[in-house]
Amino acid sequence: MSEYCFYGWKGADAAPVDEEYRAIKDPRVLYDLLSGLWCADTCAPRMRENWSVENKTLGQCSITAFLAQDIFGGKVYGVPLEDGNYHCYNVVGDCIFDLTSEQFGDRRLDYSGNPEQSREKLFSKKEKYERYLLLKERLEQCMKMAM
Repeated sequence: MSEYCFYGWKGADAAPVDEEYRAIKDPRVLYDLLSGLWCADTCAPRMRENWSVENKTLGQCSITAFLAQDIFGGKVYGVPLEDGNYHCYNVVGDCIFDLTSEQFGDRRLDYSGNPEQSREKLFSKKEKYERYLLLKERLEQCMKMAM
């Protein structure tokens, strides 16, 4: 088994809930695919100037967590941050994973007792919804090319 750096990678054994995504057998496979798809255009605008290939998960949390929810089900929760924003991650059954945790380096986040995040509320921001659609479209194109 390969080693990953995202939070919860060892226990990230959630399976896709829809046949459409059957090729993405678990969150590690999704991480591998997204690693080539995350870009400055999918990064949150307020963080875009600091985005780089070396820190590819920066500003990608909410759109990634909701895309993972599309694939694996479960819920999206948010770790409260000092700036008033939330860092989103996934919980599927007893499986907790955060595909974009690497952006925090060695900083440890508390993944317990956090509020559930609302897709409707987050996607009421047009730019966020458009970034989510872009990432989803890029993932679907990538999957078609692999077939």
